[in-house]
Amino acid sequence: MASFSELLLYLPGAVIFLVGSGQTRSWLRQLRGTDKADGIVTACEHVVKKDKKDRDVYNYYDVTVAYQDVKTGRNEKEVFKSPTEYALKQPVKVYRGSDGKMVITEKVDEDIFHPLTMMLLGALLILLAFWQNQGNTVAAMGALSASLLLAGGVLIWNYIKLKRMHMVPIKAEITGTYTRQLSKNSKILKADRFTYYPIVKYEIDGTINIRRCLVNSSNEKSFKKGETITLYYEPATGAVREKNANPLILAGGIIFFLVGAAAGLSILSVTLVK
Repeated sequence: MASFSELLLYLPGAVIFLVGSGQTRSWLRQLRGTDKADGIVTACEHVVKKDKKDRDVYNYYDVTVAYQDVKTGRNEKEVFKSPTEYALKQPVKVYRGSDGKMVITEKVDEDIFHPLTMMLLGALLILLAFWQNQGNTVAAMGALSASLLLAGGVLIWNYIKLKRMHMVPIKAEITGTYTRQLSKNSKILKADRFTYYPIVKYEIDGTINIRRCLVNSSNEKSFKKGETITLYYEPATGAVREKNANPLILAGGIIFFLVGAAAGLSILSVTLVK
């Protein structure tokens, strides 16, 4: 029977694989969706009903979104029932799901690691733990080398992709904060927990835009009204992003890739000697 320390080796890979699988399900739902469009939240109303014992009968948000119908070209407004609260003027995506109903989802920058890549990386780390526990050093080193090469390659490609967008930095002024409650005071959690997002305004081609940023903090004082943050405008598509090509990401990618390559070469040399 495997010892606790041996089982513990599986934990990183298992966590990464599960996170990736959850993101993959969401990615597949959006990939299969039709009538995709960008929208803006124009209203968000909290709807709560409780029973006589103060238990929630239902608890959700009526989120009104304005968007342009991709088929007719008409401007539409639709109310979505959502478990998640949205901020006014927050950019969102809407699409038609497999059941024929329109679905709302947050509009976010692409993650560095694609969900499928996350699953593959998690699987490689699980194999690394398995072969390490089996005493198969060569196979374990092979899994480690593949993991580092994959992670390094993804980081390098992410930097190159963002660099090719030729994004222009723009200054955005913080006009307020949006508060999202993560949990309520209970027997298990002894205090309410909140996270805070900055709401900013910025100008592009003479037009004032407002958005709720994705960056957040548990400290309410992290985002002070009147301060500025930097966003990045992509002229080719008109998209505004919060992240640009980061040299630290490139440096990390190169280090991972070189270490992975060195591990792979050491395996090759051992194999040839045998």
